[in-house]
Amino acid sequence: MKIAETVTFGGSALDRRAELRGDDKALAALMARPSAGITAHWRGKPLFVEADGALRLARLTPAHPVLEDARAAPIFLGVEDGEGVWAADVSSWEPEDVDLSSLGTFLDPTEQRHPALPGDAKFAELRAVMTSLDPREAELAATAKAVLGWHQSHRYCARCGAESALAMAGWQRDCPACGGHHFPRTDPVVIMLITHGNDVLLGRSPGWPEGMYSLLAGFIEPGETIEAAVRREVFEEAGIRVGEVGYLASQPWPFPASLMFGCRGAALDRDITIDPKEIENAQWVSKERLARIFANEDPEIRPARNGAIAHFILWNWLADRLD
Repeated sequence: MKIAETVTFGGSALDRRAELRGDDKALAALMARPSAGITAHWRGKPLFVEADGALRLARLTPAHPVLEDARAAPIFLGVEDGEGVWAADVSSWEPEDVDLSSLGTFLDPTEQRHPALPGDAKFAELRAVMTSLDPREAELAATAKAVLGWHQSHRYCARCGAESALAMAGWQRDCPACGGHHFPRTDPVVIMLITHGNDVLLGRSPGWPEGMYSLLAGFIEPGETIEAAVRREVFEEAGIRVGEVGYLASQPWPFPASLMFGCRGAALDRDITIDPKEIENAQWVSKERLARIFANEDPEIRPARNGAIAHFILWNWLADRLD
């Protein structure tokens, strides 16, 4: 697929400079530069600032008072235009008089504003603003969210249970008790455009917003190929047998830590038998109806969320651009 890397969170080509992660002296020199920037993240929400009518990922100076709420060293994200960029978790900050009941929902609509920041700066759900960001801003935000989330959920050594310590500029955790080394995880997921003639197979999971349908998806199991995972997941969820499978595009999806492998597959039959433990419903949708769905003219079905790879693949299937 020629336009594969135009998917949200793809195509930025961030210079991650992995060789610097163990070079404390070089990183300290980058941090000391006047233009060094640190992105702040609160409970998984990046800090954004509105500038010239656009939403940008905020960069703070290393001495900014907001970073006093960071309880760990910042994560080195890479270098852009010769300057270093880091990410810091400031989740220890506790907002006053703010309703936090929406935290952890499918899409948290709340925004938090730190008293040490100007009024145009806010912590916001990345899923809600991802399509407003340019490719570099999106890649930085997604990388930071995924790695910081990994540190939060992997504080303890999986080998011996002792508390591990951040290492390699945030890209590793080392266990002082048993010497184990641990690295950020990425969970591989297949998401598939399954077609039969002029129709595409759509499904929905319990808990999704009312009427929202998307492509079927599922985790790749150990010892399994991408192609085998596509066939297994579609059969498990919808009872449809799949023949030929091909790759389309991929997308990092930091909710919390997946890599989505977008594929296409040819259905060998049309009889749907859903597994209610897996999905709530599935149905065949014609290309003509899908066009109406994307135009918000269908009374029953809402399209996959803009910015997700499912939306990207379906939109380009409609446009006959899956070459």
